[in-house]
Amino acid sequence: MPGSQRLLLPGPAGAIETVIDAPAGAATGIALVAHPHPLYGGTLDNKVVQTLAKTMVELGYLAVRPNFRGVGASEGVHDEGNGETDDLVAVVHAVRERHGLAGAPLVLAGFSFGSLVVSRVARRLPAARMVFVGTAVTRGKVEDVPEDSIIIHGETDDVVPLEKVLRWAEPQDLPVVVIPGADHFFHRRLHLIRNIIRRAW
Repeated sequence: MPGSQRLLLPGPAGAIETVIDAPAGAATGIALVAHPHPLYGGTLDNKVVQTLAKTMVELGYLAVRPNFRGVGASEGVHDEGNGETDDLVAVVHAVRERHGLAGAPLVLAGFSFGSLVVSRVARRLPAARMVFVGTAVTRGKVEDVPEDSIIIHGETDDVVPLEKVLRWAEPQDLPVVVIPGADHFFHRRLHLIRNIIRRAW
């Protein structure tokens, strides 16, 4: 992606490999994008994660994609989302300082396991907006989200069944955008994720 920079940021368990994608003009805020489960091949280069980052850059945000502990050049070992939450908070603080965006709006976006982690980050850092794709409600407690959050799920997801996400969303009166025929990884449906987010913005 044009304007991309790969670097190591300091974290509680050591270095955190992070890719920062910058918009053409001045960034209007920071969009933190979290990848799927690291023990099942999830990385910051995942296609859904890249789609989320590109979409946020198009909307004027500085998109920040960290690798979770033990992935790529990120140090540490998998911590079931607990240490990963600490790491993402540290990444946001570091990026705000590096880019002079201390008071800028923060968007939290996550795919699969990443949605669980950023739901916890939101308990510690106020978010202007949240975007979840393939929300990992079967992996642990995904925290409640604001009513303007964008929740996207595949109709035929066999990793996180759609019904489980609907049950999580129901008590929050939270709409879920269902992409017909889409599996957990949204093969041949990535453009729809981008379109849904842009329309909802």
